[in-house]
Amino acid sequence: MTTPRTIHELQTPALLVDHGLLRENLQTMSNARPGTQLRPHVKAHKCTELARLQHAAGHQAFTCATIREVEGMAAAGLGTDLLLANEVLDMHRLGAVVATGARVTVAVDSPETIKAAVEGGVREVVIDVNVGLPRCGCAVTDAAGLADAARAKGLEVRGVMGYEGHLMLLPDPDDRRKQTEECMARLLTAHAEVGGDIISAGGTGTYAVNTWANEIQAGSYLLMDTAYRAIPDLPFQQALSLVTTVISRTPAANGIPGWAVVDAGLKSLGMDHGNPTIPGGTVWFCSDEQVTWQPDDIAAAQIGERIRVLPAHVDPTIALHARMWLVDGDDVIGELPVDLRGW
Repeated sequence: MTTPRTIHELQTPALLVDHGLLRENLQTMSNARPGTQLRPHVKAHKCTELARLQHAAGHQAFTCATIREVEGMAAAGLGTDLLLANEVLDMHRLGAVVATGARVTVAVDSPETIKAAVEGGVREVVIDVNVGLPRCGCAVTDAAGLADAARAKGLEVRGVMGYEGHLMLLPDPDDRRKQTEECMARLLTAHAEVGGDIISAGGTGTYAVNTWANEIQAGSYLLMDTAYRAIPDLPFQQALSLVTTVISRTPAANGIPGWAVVDAGLKSLGMDHGNPTIPGGTVWFCSDEQVTWQPDDIAAAQIGERIRVLPAHVDPTIALHARMWLVDGDDVIGELPVDLRGW
């Protein structure tokens, strides 16, 4: 396929990544969390080309959410240190990745996940500790026993992991720091019993206030979304947008405001954080393949006009697309395959 020269040649809806803002976000985080202080989470962008940029910026270790991500990162030559920060009960595919020479560590929080690691051929684990988010993770008081059980079965326990995900979007930085400290006190208590070199936690929302973990699993910072951009103290810019086309418009009449429709919707946007944003207008609602919105100037929303939509949640939005386009203004300068999708 010939690379389009401008966004006006793209079939819409199409994901765009602003090259300048991408580089700015990359540099900002690398300055704040250089080298091993950051273990970038590839679940946000699901793209080995973007992972290569993070690797070139000095981050050698990565976080993954799925077996497919681990496989794809290793196949791309980025398997120096991969952490699957999720519980898995069939690890045979992960064991096959280990057999290629990649280093794979997996999170465990139960005897069953420890057994799965042994049977699947994964030899390194971290103990996943519940630090306040009611999701995966063992109780603090169970962490030492699980570490002992893992070592008894021949596994290397590299340390602990805990995710304060419920704090990521707290708007007040002081409150976010206070609650993060409370969560990390639980993780440090577990680490004192478990041992190991790794204390892994955090994300884009707490990368600056979490000073207790020795590696932060941030991912969204690279591209960003409107949910994170609403947090005033985060310095990262929204590099990700969805270019769409106006397919219908209804001018104002009889006191009813005008509206327009673009060719994006539930099948091209992650909606769990709410509606997307269209600068210069108000989004009313999203349908399967349409976003209905009220432009501030209905005359500017002509049929055929290209409109950029800002997603509210980067991760599920990208997972709906096979590729992103790297752009400089309206010029397309490259293609970014979303090659880590799937399970």
